[in-house]
Amino acid sequence: QLQLVESGGGLVQPGGSLRLSCAASGFTLDYVAIGWFRQAPGKEREGVSCISSSDGRTYYVDSVKGRFTISRDNAKKMVYLQMNSLKPEDTAVYYCAAGDYATINADSYAYWGQGTQVTVSS
Repeated sequence: QLQLVESGGGLVQPGGSLRLSCAASGFTLDYVAIGWFRQAPGKEREGVSCISSSDGRTYYVDSVKGRFTISRDNAKKMVYLQMNSLKPEDTAVYYCAAGDYATINADSYAYWGQGTQVTVSS
């Protein structure tokens, strides 16, 4: 059974850091792209970052460039999102998703995790 499970969310003060993890099971991570998305209360889901399967190419939405870093460890079937210099506007439920292409278009992803809450507040 193909499954994605996020972890690492929590409450952090502005300027702090968190590392989100996405654990994959039931499939080989080597051949899929992974995207990170977030959804804040009352807002639409937003693509944050993605990483390709073939060459590890990455993409970030402008609002997180220079602060977030996506990485993958195919052997461990893990994808990470390192989030630094967090801001209150980063508060959201964060989801990882698996698909064929590295894009921040959510419609391109067939498999989704259950999400992990990130709250940035003093």
